[in-house]
Amino acid sequence: MANIKDVAKEAGVSVTTVSRVMNDRGYISEKTRKRVYDAMEKIGYHPNELAKNFFRQKTNIIGLILPDISISFYAEETKYI
Repeated sequence: MANIKDVAKEAGVSVTTVSRVMNDRGYISEKTRKRVYDAMEKIGYHPNELAKNFFRQKTNIIGLILPDISISFYAEETKYI
C-alpha cells in the first residue's frame, strides 16, 4: 500500500509539498501539482479519509445500538436516522 512518502519520492518533491497539494494549502505551481497528482495515480495512492478524520478528531460517523433490528419500530427509526 502506497503512502505519502512514496508519492513524494515518485514526484520528486517533499512530503510537505504533497501534503500541501492534497490539502490545497499554500502556493503550489500547476506543474508541481500535476506531477504530484500524476505520481498519486501512477502508484495507486488514495488518501485514507478515515485516518484523516481521526487525526482531525471529527469522523462524521453515527453509531447505533439497537436491541433487535427485526422489530419494525427500530427498523423505521434507523431508516429515518
